[in-house]
Amino acid sequence: MRFIVDLLKGIFIGAANIIPGVSGGTMAVSMGIYDKLMEAIGNLAGHFKKSFKTLLPIIIGMVIGILGFSLLVPHLLSNYPFQTCMCFAGLVIGGIPELVGKTAAALKKEKRSNIGPFHVIFFIIFVALSIFMALSNPSGADLHDLTMNFKNFCLLFGIGAVAAAAMVVPGISGSLILMMLGYYESILEAIGNLISGLKSFNWTLIGQNMLILLPFALGCIVGIILIAKLITLLLKKFASVSYCAIIGLVITSPFAIFFKMDKPAFTPLVIIIGIVLFIAGLFFTYVLSVKTKGKAETENTSSDAPKKRKR
Repeated sequence: MRFIVDLLKGIFIGAANIIPGVSGGTMAVSMGIYDKLMEAIGNLAGHFKKSFKTLLPIIIGMVIGILGFSLLVPHLLSNYPFQTCMCFAGLVIGGIPELVGKTAAALKKEKRSNIGPFHVIFFIIFVALSIFMALSNPSGADLHDLTMNFKNFCLLFGIGAVAAAAMVVPGISGSLILMMLGYYESILEAIGNLISGLKSFNWTLIGQNMLILLPFALGCIVGIILIAKLITLLLKKFASVSYCAIIGLVITSPFAIFFKMDKPAFTPLVIIIGIVLFIAGLFFTYVLSVKTKGKAETENTSSDAPKKRKR
């Protein structure tokens, strides 16, 4: 059951990374798995077996989400922008209570009764950062000729590292970074062509697009590992301040989602469907959060039981 729940969360994180303005890191926070995801990635070398077991369902889900939604999400955003954005906004906002609870727990562990000036300062800084990213209007979203050579291999590796590092940080959209660098459409087209090649067993098309996506994927792996180590350190050393900064990014994420939305023709039906999907997103995130938290508490209790008997 735990595997299936984490798989579903991974799918939504992968889908979030496709949408410019939506952060995969924010979705991971909302789904209640951000901490364990960063810890597993950061400890991959030291505790490979345990970290791999944690990461496997999430990574599989992310791959399914990216491949599956790379074709579906652009279609939904073009034809049903308000409804799609309302659904993702609900998924994001549904995780805020869990995040507030983690902040309170961190304050208690640090023996603080209230938040201090640094909590407020970092909250405001990251709210401003999230709004700045949303207001960014990238102009380089054109297609690039990605004929594979050593120069383009290194370029795609570097772009993958930068974009993936952004994807990991809540509130910062990796897709938006790709648009600002001018490679969003090229990468999305390569993913679409790879899927088409797999469907038709066109090995030439598969090979061409694998050559484009492989260095990008390798760069993503390196970028994620490096930034995960930094975030894990921050969450250990400055937990409550880090959570306040993350809350600032998450709270403003819906603004980014709707700011990048194509303006739809509003009708009563469109609004009603949007509200229903928003509530469904809230409920879905809450249910996944509760299931994960309950399972974790059960595992912790069972693991502590033998220790108590020994005493």
